[in-house]
Amino acid sequence: MMSAVPSSCPPAQGLYDPANEHDACGVAFVADIAGRVTHDTVEQGLNALRNLEHRGASGAEPETGDGAGILVQVPDAFLRAVLGVDLPERGHYAIGTAFLPQDAAEAEAAQRAIDAIAGEEGLRSLAWRELPVDPEGAGVGRTARSVMPRFAQLVLVSADPEMTPYALERRAYVTRKRAEHETGTYFSSLSTRTLVYKGMLATGQLQ
Repeated sequence: MMSAVPSSCPPAQGLYDPANEHDACGVAFVADIAGRVTHDTVEQGLNALRNLEHRGASGAEPETGDGAGILVQVPDAFLRAVLGVDLPERGHYAIGTAFLPQDAAEAEAAQRAIDAIAGEEGLRSLAWRELPVDPEGAGVGRTARSVMPRFAQLVLVSADPEMTPYALERRAYVTRKRAEHETGTYFSSLSTRTLVYKGMLATGQLQ
C-alpha cells in the first residue's frame, strides 16, 4: 500500500525519501547556548508552545486539548526552596511526576507500592510533593477535569552513597517502568536530569 506524499515534497535524493514524510505533533526547542539556568528560558519555551496551538487538537469542547507539555532541566534551586527536605547535590537525586488516582486512599496505596519498588531497586523515597494545579483558573475543559489524576512529584535518592549519577539514572528508569507495570501509575518522567510537566491540556493552559 503506497503512502500519500504531499506534492510539495522534493524528490528522493541522498538519505532523503519523501515516503518517510508523516504528520507529527509540534515540537519546539529553546536552549541557552551559554548554559545559564534562568526562568526566562522556561518562559520562552511556554511562548513557543502557545505558538504551536495549530499543531494540537480539540473536539467539540475546545477547552479540552489533546495534550501539551514541557520538558525542563531539573530546577535544583526551586526544588530546594519548596520540598522541605535536604537534597543531595544536583545529579544525585531523581525527580518525576506521577499521575496518581484521585481517591486519596488509592493514591496512598500506590505511593507505598512505588516506595517499595524503589527500595527493591536500591533507591530510597526522600519525598513526595503534591503538585499544585489550577484547572479552573486555567480554563481546563470539563472533559479533561473529569479524568484528571492527582499529580505528585517523587524524589528518589540512592541507598548506596557510592552510586554514581549515571547508575542512579538507570535505577530511576527501572523504578519508573516497574511502577507503571506493577501499580498502573504513569510517570511523565523520573530522572536526575530532566523534569516533564504535561497534561490533557490546550497549549495556553499549561502555564
